[in-house]
Amino acid sequence: MIHRWHYLGYKKLVGSQLRYLINSRSGILGSLGFGASAWNVQAREGFIGWSRQIREQNLHLIVNNSRFLILPWIKSRNLASRVLGLVAKKLPNDWEQRYKYRPVMLETFVEKKRFRGTCYKAANWICLGETKGRGKLGDYSKLYENVKLIMVYPLCKEFRSVLQQLPISS
Repeated sequence: MIHRWHYLGYKKLVGSQLRYLINSRSGILGSLGFGASAWNVQAREGFIGWSRQIREQNLHLIVNNSRFLILPWIKSRNLASRVLGLVAKKLPNDWEQRYKYRPVMLETFVEKKRFRGTCYKAANWICLGETKGRGKLGDYSKLYENVKLIMVYPLCKEFRSVLQQLPISS
């Protein structure tokens, strides 16, 4: 489904990940994919109040919404924002059950040339600004190639204090 209908196509996710099918009584409506967060996002780090050391220790507590697809023939007002709201409630428990830790924030990157991020905004995601267009790993050869909106969704009220804590070493 992602290979055929998502503009980025299917790419194998590396590391921790969850995938969801969006189902209804009428059948499958779309899908979502979640995986590892982006390594270094200046606006996100500023929003959280992260130093480099703390980011390296706590980055796993942020999960990236890497794919979101509503099948092209599905027309239902507010479906996308409703799905985002439902998955934000479901994902923390599913992630904790599978990986034995609970994420505290979701992130996504919305390609400005194609989308405005309306469904994320309607689902109360916070727009932190724009990327520099270098891709997930900060490839400087791609500077300004593909600028995206940086969107985050805190999964708990105390997300900042959790993300700012250095883990206790054993």
